[in-house]
Amino acid sequence: MPSPAPEGRQATTMTLEAFADTIVPGEKRSPDDRAIAGATTGGGAVQAGALELLEWDATGLSEALDDLASALDVHAGALAAEHGLTLDEDVPPFVALPFEHRTELVQRLTLPGNPEKPLWVSLALFCNMAFDSAAHMHTADAIAQGHPGLLALGIEKPGPDGLWRFDHYSYGRPLARLHPDTTPSGSPA
Repeated sequence: MPSPAPEGRQATTMTLEAFADTIVPGEKRSPDDRAIAGATTGGGAVQAGALELLEWDATGLSEALDDLASALDVHAGALAAEHGLTLDEDVPPFVALPFEHRTELVQRLTLPGNPEKPLWVSLALFCNMAFDSAAHMHTADAIAQGHPGLLALGIEKPGPDGLWRFDHYSYGRPLARLHPDTTPSGSPA
């Protein structure tokens, strides 16, 4: 007997994780992980904390996440019908889509002219933001925890005192001479 499809918060979480994984793919957390397609190795948006960022009230989307997940599942059902796909009913429709169909749907939802485009682009941007900048975390904490996006970008760990210092200037030379009255703390006199 098949297990019942997840409902409520669990269904929303799975659908949003599948969306985030479509934006910045990652590897499965376990062999039975259904939300993450496993399209690549290493951590993606989900491992980078996309759900934590989306649920943060500062995003302005946190109150709409249940509705966005439901809408995404409705769109997924329509795409499946269009392609003649039979979806596994043990998971939400978007989660049941094969990865290539997830990406096709996200592409359609974010195309110019789609009246829903601003919603889906916002959701996608926050998924990217979780990976690219760990916006929901202090940078030092994210690096200490092995944040996959910051590691992929090559963000170095701070020094033992928690401060970042760059021994080499990005242009290979100082951009300006220090003013003679600059104090040891870097403040102008």
